[in-house]
Amino acid sequence: MNPVRLGYLYGFGAYLLWGFFPIYLKLLRPAGPVEILAHRIVWSVAFVALLLAAMRNIGFLRALARRPRTLAAIGVAAALIAVNWGTYIYGVNSDRVVETALGYFINPLVVVLLGVFVLRERLRPAQWAALGVGAAAVVVLTVDYGRLPYLALTLAFSFAGYGLVKKRLGLPAAEGLFVESAVLALPALAYLGWLARRGESTFGHVSLGHTLLLVLAGAATAVPLLLFAGAANRLPLSGLGMLQYLAPILQLGCGVLIFHEPMPPARLAGFALVWLALIVFTLDAVRNTRRTRTATRPRVPATATPTPR
Repeated sequence: MNPVRLGYLYGFGAYLLWGFFPIYLKLLRPAGPVEILAHRIVWSVAFVALLLAAMRNIGFLRALARRPRTLAAIGVAAALIAVNWGTYIYGVNSDRVVETALGYFINPLVVVLLGVFVLRERLRPAQWAALGVGAAAVVVLTVDYGRLPYLALTLAFSFAGYGLVKKRLGLPAAEGLFVESAVLALPALAYLGWLARRGESTFGHVSLGHTLLLVLAGAATAVPLLLFAGAANRLPLSGLGMLQYLAPILQLGCGVLIFHEPMPPARLAGFALVWLALIVFTLDAVRNTRRTRTATRPRVPATATPTPR
């Protein structure tokens, strides 16, 4: 299969799984958000360890142990992804799927914002306009909710920060997920043990299906990340950027159509402003990519044209 087509197939697979992930999380109740998070961490370690063992790629840990600064950065990435996962699980299981979808719509704008304040990047006028419209959307949604949409903002900033750290680390998807989960595994196991001692653990006490779903949380976490890595290695950035909106669109659909969460006119107006900001942002990114390609394309000298004889 053509590598680009395969990349799109991987990308669609990853974002479809992420888009319908709220349905999976709802099935894990009556487990609480922290218990679900702990199981997600522990079983992610187990699943990826088996995968790396099958690939005979455990040796990277020895090289990593000799890089303390990298290990410290992995600790930061692990903390950020734990905040992101925990916030998302809490949002879904407290019937706020729509607000969690908003977080992933806002995320590309937050990435641009971090580029300005952390990487000292200069923005083009269209990017500033997109950020301005995004800020207006947050104001409208704050008025609608009667509070800041803190779940959405926490998801957007934690995932953008995680992406920034991961970009600097440059670790492959499976290896990175294994080490990040391993950093969190000890406190996760301690929490699960504490729950079991108090008799409050749902693992093995609800049903066989519920127990299996908790175990499969590791695979449900790792598989879309591995598919995403496969897509990122084969697709241009513009193609991958267009795909990223599929997941929050599906999550929003789950919230409104499946879980029947409210979408009053003011909230819809706030979302519309976010979508407008994303349209401006995406069109500018596509235009800039095309301009860059044109500028870097080698020009054929006029004398290179063969002369008829």
